[in-house]
Parts: sequence; C-alpha cells; structure tokens
Amino acid sequence: MKVLTIYAHHDPHSFCHGVLDRFTAGLQEAGHTSEVIDLYAIKFDPVFRDRDVASYTSPDIPPDILEQMDLRSRVLDSCRWPGQRWLAQRALRGKSPAEIAALIRSRMPKDVLAQQAKVAAADALAFIAPIHYCNFPSILKGWIDRVWTLDFAFGLTSEGWHGDVNGRIPLLEHRRVLIMTSTIFDKDSYDTGVRDAIGKVLDEWGFRFPGIQDVEHVYFYAATAATPEKVQQYLRQAYDLGRSFDRPQPPPESHAAVAPSVTP
Repeated sequence: MKVLTIYAHHDPHSFCHGVLDRFTAGLQEAGHTSEVIDLYAIKFDPVFRDRDVASYTSPDIPPDILEQMDLRSRVLDSCRWPGQRWLAQRALRGKSPAEIAALIRSRMPKDVLAQQAKVAAADALAFIAPIHYCNFPSILKGWIDRVWTLDFAFGLTSEGWHGDVNGRIPLLEHRRVLIMTSTIFDKDSYDTGVRDAIGKVLDEWGFRFPGIQDVEHVYFYAATAATPEKVQQYLRQAYDLGRSFDRPQPPPESHAAVAPSVTP
C-alpha cells in the first residue's frame, strides 16, 4: 500500500518527529511504500489568499449562485493597477458567468495542485501533529483548507450549494486515514467531551464527509509530561501502528482509548 504521511511539527527533535520516524519504520517493515510531506520543511503557506478562490470556483456551480457571486466584479476589483484591470477586462469580455468561473478555475495555485497530486497517488493517508486548541496546528489546518478543495475532496449538488449538508458529494477514495496527535493534557481531560468535539470536526467533517470511511484517531495523551518509559511505550505503539497499518482496526468508539493516559 502507498501511504502518504502529512507531518506538522516545527521541531525535528520533537516527540511528534519520533512518532513519525517509528511509524515510517513500521510501514517500511510491513512492506508499504511511504512518502512524507513535512509541511514546515517545505515551507508550505497555509494562508488562504485571493489565489485560492480558484480552488473553490467551478463552472458547474448553479447559475443563480454564480450570479450572486458576481465573479466579473470580483476579478476586476482584485486588480491592483490600471494596466492589470485593462487586461482583465479584455480577458472577460463577452464571457458568461460559467465561462468566467472556468477561467478562474484554470488558475489554481501550483503548490495546491502539487499537493493534490501526491494525495491522489496515495492509497491511504496518515497525519501526525500536536493538538492546538482542539484542532490541528495552523499550518496543517491551512493545508486542509487549501488542498481539500471543491471538485477534489468534495462536490456539491444544487441542494448543497443552497445550504443542504446532504448535498455534499464525497470524492476521496482512500482506503483509510490514521490520525496521530500528541496532547498536553491527559486522557481524563479529554474524556470531558473534548475528544468527542475534536472527533466531530476532524474525523467526521474532515475525512468521513469527503469519502474516507475508515478513520482512526490515536491520541498520545500528556506527551509533554511523559516519562522516558512512557515516551518509549508511545514510540513502540507508533511503530506497531505502521506495521499493522493494513490490518483490521478496532471500532471507532475504541480509538480514543488506544493510548493510556499520563498524568502531568
């Protein structure tokens, strides 16, 4: 199996990097093909900018929504100098809203297309990062914002474009996703509802909604205060997760308890 791991931690000496090393070693021991995207190492820009509008624009958007979007005015308003506006007016002259949408779509950012090509080539995905304020770190959250785009990760029916969440069309077909996150606080803290909230946002909306049904989320609780013995236990677990990556996994409700708690 070809596994793509998206890794988000700035420190090459961090606990998360240790998890990455051991997980990758386990994958390789099991005969999987492993590729890692180190978001800090490649200096990925997580900030959603004007360029990223193209990633969420499509000529297949319902006509009434396209009319409301008024893409012609948006393009012209984004021009920063008179010559640029003149060129934009020429390019848009005589084009319908759908044709303008297609033109905008053709200018998706190259860095996003490169990331999407890596995702599309993988059979399965893994994510390794610390938990920041009940979510991924900003660089990884921004990666999802910019890469999990319309007509790549999901599509929308007409009903979806008009607000019905059931109109979301899942497009990702990966066999599974494994999320490995380290935390500051212990398991008891996450038992208060925090883990359920994270699971709803990340596991459900982030991965199952776009189509990946086999989602496992492993927490390395209280890793910051873990003893050397506990760290080694966690790293052995990361290795085992790599070695057993394509084996049947426990049901989702047991995933949160995979790692025992460590009290600071």
